[in-house]
Amino acid sequence: MAAWQGKWALVTGASAGIGWELASQLAAGGANLVLTARRTDRLAQLADELRAKYKIQTEVFAADLTQPQAPDEIFRFTEEKRLSIEVLINNAGFGAYGNFYKLDGQRYLDMVQVNCAAVVNLTHLYLSGMVARRSGYIMIVASTAAFQAVPYISVYAASKAFDLLFAEGIAEEVRRHGVRVSALCPGSTESEFLQVANQPGHSAAAPETAAKVARVGLEALAAGKSRVISGTRNWLGVEAQRLVPHNLVTRVAGRMFAPKE
Repeated sequence: MAAWQGKWALVTGASAGIGWELASQLAAGGANLVLTARRTDRLAQLADELRAKYKIQTEVFAADLTQPQAPDEIFRFTEEKRLSIEVLINNAGFGAYGNFYKLDGQRYLDMVQVNCAAVVNLTHLYLSGMVARRSGYIMIVASTAAFQAVPYISVYAASKAFDLLFAEGIAEEVRRHGVRVSALCPGSTESEFLQVANQPGHSAAAPETAAKVARVGLEALAAGKSRVISGTRNWLGVEAQRLVPHNLVTRVAGRMFAPKE
């Protein structure tokens, strides 16, 4: 990651969890940061801490990615500041747990906007500059849920499958232009995700720390891997699904995730 020292990195969803750790580790490596999320106070706190600790430059831009115009506003901010973004971290995302037909439909549409549309928009906005410079890195945070249908978090799993396939496809397109794109696929992670999704934990194993997941993702991005699954147990779980009929995997997931009534 030494190649990012003194370069600018943009991290979405930087106010908590994996996003906070990704920003922290990029700063530790000497990267300057543009931090964006909805919570300005948390962004300002993180920016102040990292600037003081690592002697880097930081910029904060509050944005709500449920709003379709937000990616353009972020891009305009970096353009007006004349910041050349070398590393784009598409981390912002959220889930919703429960019976699909019972939950608010707008929440699902907002989820698709943040998890999919904003990722496509931001990637498209910054990619042309990276191609022109023949240098750039883009991380898209997907999930181990991307590898199968998961009842009761169906929209979230589908959105992360989109992120995974989008990242892998774009990675192959731009590899010859000197740009690296990688999908990070974490499993259960210590973060605010489950609370925001109103989702109980379903893994018997202890969740990974956000710091560990961030490290795995950044190392894979620097190495040019188009995807990485964080955690040996998670990797084994994904690989084991290949040996089982698809409908059986979905049925088992449905039993695991079914709400207790």
